[in-house]
Amino acid sequence: MTKPYRVDHLVLPVERLDVAANRLANLGFTVAPAALHPFGTHNACVFFSDGTYLEPLAIADPAKYNASIGRGDVFTGRDHAFRKHVGGEGFSALVAATEDALGDHDRFVASGLTAGNVFEFSRPVKMPDGSQSEAAFRLAFAASGSAEDFFLFSCQRLQALPGDRSALERHANGVSGLSEIVLFVGDDPNAARLIETVFGCGGKISPDGDVVFATGNACIRLTEKPVFNGYALNVAGQGDAGLRGAGIVLSVGDLAVTAAALAANGVFCMETGGRLVVPAAPGQGVAFAFEEK
Repeated sequence: MTKPYRVDHLVLPVERLDVAANRLANLGFTVAPAALHPFGTHNACVFFSDGTYLEPLAIADPAKYNASIGRGDVFTGRDHAFRKHVGGEGFSALVAATEDALGDHDRFVASGLTAGNVFEFSRPVKMPDGSQSEAAFRLAFAASGSAEDFFLFSCQRLQALPGDRSALERHANGVSGLSEIVLFVGDDPNAARLIETVFGCGGKISPDGDVVFATGNACIRLTEKPVFNGYALNVAGQGDAGLRGAGIVLSVGDLAVTAAALAANGVFCMETGGRLVVPAAPGQGVAFAFEEK
């Protein structure tokens, strides 16, 4: 039996990258230098020692961005739909690591869950020491709802990111990686099948009635209830909306260290269920929760 796919990264649309970088730094994260995509967006990622990362994403060049949408590129097309219909900030996509995006695309087509054509691109990568190289990617997309709904894609690295990211993976808040991704099901009857198809693992019903998938490195939780005891944005209030990104749970070694880092920067948080929860704020469009692992 094949192993489940691993979570690679999370896509977090933001209005302004500088605001996002400042917010993430105040949360105790080490933020990578900004990187520009050839299709008009840019990011400033937060890398973790478990190999995953957060990708805050903003529009850098509207002309290139709109041209990419006009060509029918899936990534920019869905990003645009999300920003227009859901909001300029949030949590729009969950990404699986793959070694065969073309094979994944074939699977998504066969399952009726493809979101469009395979997409390839490369971009420069600048490291903290000033060195620069190039990374190249191939993406295969899957979705079960309308264009503005949460979507998934698998990401194959054709030319890997630089090997030594250790300086970027050390965070004052003690975060080592992703623990759980929380998605609100909405009115999407195919949400569970979507997760199962992309990550290659079946879901199990939790004691509180959610559906939980154990991927190769983190859990994905599908829920119909308010997230983090109601301290997160209540995406349930969006009427007949489809699948939505509702919250992100991050692993830390010592919650006291995390609490101290947040307090030192005046970041408001709440303790609930053994976790520290930081509600969404400008530059952080979705609730974060920190838990000891």
